[in-house]
Amino acid sequence: MSLVIRNLQRVIPIRRAPLRSKIEIVRRILGVQKFDLGIICVDNKNIQHINRIYRGRNVPTDVLSFPFHEHLKAGEFPLPEFPDDYNLGDIFLGVEYIFHQCKEDEDYNDVLTVTATHGLCHLLGFTHSTEAEWQQMFQKEKAVLDELGRRTGTRLQPLTR
Repeated sequence: MSLVIRNLQRVIPIRRAPLRSKIEIVRRILGVQKFDLGIICVDNKNIQHINRIYRGRNVPTDVLSFPFHEHLKAGEFPLPEFPDDYNLGDIFLGVEYIFHQCKEDEDYNDVLTVTATHGLCHLLGFTHSTEAEWQQMFQKEKAVLDELGRRTGTRLQPLTR
């Protein structure tokens, strides 16, 4: 199904084509390519606003995920009953925040891919409220990013705390 990437900010330039191609591969690796997915790129002001409303945290952040199937356990696949249920949800990327958090030796576009992968894992029920959950999510992201690397020649690492 479709992958929609919207850039709703003008602070940081976004190259959507490389992000799209890598996230399409990530979707295939995870086995969710038949599901719709939205990735929305926003600036600090907007990610902070969304974070305040939905998480009660009045600070910008790197990623916020809004799953369509809200009660999945880590690694479960949605079981759609209707065509409209073939939707994973939306990922908001705080691209300005991500850009400013990048280290000198990091490629911004690679960090966007890693952050979007992290958000996609959230849509599939992974969380990191506890150390055990964090480890489970980290291992899943590592496996996905390692396979992405085998397919594309990239060497990406999961987000760290």
